[in-house]
Amino acid sequence: MRRAIIMLGVLLFAGFSGTVSAQIPPIVNDHWYHNHTTLTVDVQAWASDYPEIVDLTSAGQTELGRELWVVRLSDWAVETKEDGTPKDMVYIDGGHHGNEHLGTELAFLVAQYYIEGWADGEEEAIRVLSNTEIHVLIMLNADGNDLDTRWNVNQIDLNRNYAHRWDENETQSGRGGPFSESETLANSEYMNTYMKDADLYITMHTGVWIMLYPWGYMPDQPVDWELFHFIRDDVHDSLSEIPIRNANQGLYPNRGTSRDYGYGIMGFPTFTFETDDEQWALGSIESLDSRMAEELDVMRYLIDNVWYWRARLILDSFNLDGDVVNFEVTNLGRASTRNATLQYLVGEEVVWESNNFTINATSSKSVSTSGFDNEGGEWRFSYQKRLINSAVWVNESVDVGDYETGFFAQSMASLVWAMQVGAIPLFVIGFAFWWSREEKPFYLVDEIPLEAELIG
Repeated sequence: MRRAIIMLGVLLFAGFSGTVSAQIPPIVNDHWYHNHTTLTVDVQAWASDYPEIVDLTSAGQTELGRELWVVRLSDWAVETKEDGTPKDMVYIDGGHHGNEHLGTELAFLVAQYYIEGWADGEEEAIRVLSNTEIHVLIMLNADGNDLDTRWNVNQIDLNRNYAHRWDENETQSGRGGPFSESETLANSEYMNTYMKDADLYITMHTGVWIMLYPWGYMPDQPVDWELFHFIRDDVHDSLSEIPIRNANQGLYPNRGTSRDYGYGIMGFPTFTFETDDEQWALGSIESLDSRMAEELDVMRYLIDNVWYWRARLILDSFNLDGDVVNFEVTNLGRASTRNATLQYLVGEEVVWESNNFTINATSSKSVSTSGFDNEGGEWRFSYQKRLINSAVWVNESVDVGDYETGFFAQSMASLVWAMQVGAIPLFVIGFAFWWSREEKPFYLVDEIPLEAELIG
């Protein structure tokens, strides 16, 4: 009934000719909550108007066959950053719960901000889309959205249907186990197919004004608490007083959530963004972008700084002393890493690697390891992006500068140097020894008499 009223209003504004016109008046977009039809109109218009930055795809379909639209944003004219490194990856989804409309609208507003910012030539939007891919699945529970219910059409709570600590005893967690619903299965498959390298995942909800990080299933802080606490403190210092807490303590215990799945299985740093729940009307008297301006500022901060939401190792110095490799490394990221090594490769084979080391966020460490005697290869760092066991391992090339290659070469060089430098003192020592052994060392022939006798 509620959706019928919304659609009637949309049609009165837009006119009807088989499908809803793309020329929906601003009052609808700015004040009314989306349903699947109006969302489809908007995202298709974005893809048509801004093909240089918008790539529209579908992650799959709902139980009733509605497309799960994913708006993919980036400057598609370039494949990498200017320095040749891969672009940062951000994943956002909204609308797990069909009646949590402001969560869906915040996901929509994030995409809209970067699209309009790019079109207007704003420096931030251009910089972000030049260096980042942002994938936004705006409305996951499209069936529930149109029915204005929390659950999907099978009366399942989609945010209890993920394969992380899934609880068969929890009501509405799934008919046949985790990913029993087409919506959650499609979302997980999209993550595993396209977003393995993501360094930020945010899922949008509505309930109380709070941001939640893992874990939901237990009150313990996540192993990467250092990263989450930094973000919390930085947001509070400069942007917003929104509470940022562990989900189990900050809201209530929950299992099988996309947030814990994203962190515990995929290894992403993840947040549940809970906007306010004052959404009982058909829309908002205040425009949505004004109503959620503070939330959008927080999202912009998280996306603009995504480069830091992992460990980032930089080589500061390198020295080869005989067969001992000495180096100093700095972690520029806000996450710690462990089991990191500096490796030497010849072709595809790792022929030497340093001792394992752990390095905290924004800190430096010196490492020394013996046994290096190789030539003709390349150096790289190998380490986990974060401490969570499921975090992606990265292998990043390292330029160590010039050094003497191999222990044997250094030994030969040292021998030649010693022979050259020591030749003169060795000669002097040998000469003195010889001198001491000879009675008349410079007597070469018999003395010639000044006057010779005549021999008769």
